[in-house]
Amino acid sequence: MLSIISSLIATFITVPILVYILIFVISKLLTKNHRRAVQFALDYSTVFFILSVHFLVLVIWEKSFLWAIFIFLFTCAIIFVIINWKLKGEIVFSRCFKGFWRFCFLVFFIAYLALTIFGLFQKITSHL
Repeated sequence: MLSIISSLIATFITVPILVYILIFVISKLLTKNHRRAVQFALDYSTVFFILSVHFLVLVIWEKSFLWAIFIFLFTCAIIFVIINWKLKGEIVFSRCFKGFWRFCFLVFFIAYLALTIFGLFQKITSHL
């Protein structure tokens, strides 16, 4: 049973789009609201995209850049708080975090796609 769970988690980290689709389908069935289902899937699949980018970098360059990912996340969070403070005059952390988290989804989704394509081309050209 433990091996099944670990295999499932490894699959979700390797292919985080499956997590997004799974969460979207389940939340769409439960809420009957397309927009909320998309938002819910974005919010909960972001962690898997972040982990996937980390492991893709690890496989491609055989070096961990997890420290750079954390620095990027902290810097973005600080920037989102400062922008919210400048625009609104007050800091609403729930609003800041929601914007930050969805921005992270966008960045890491694009990074996941780019690294996947880059990794495939690198492996194909290395075997020629």
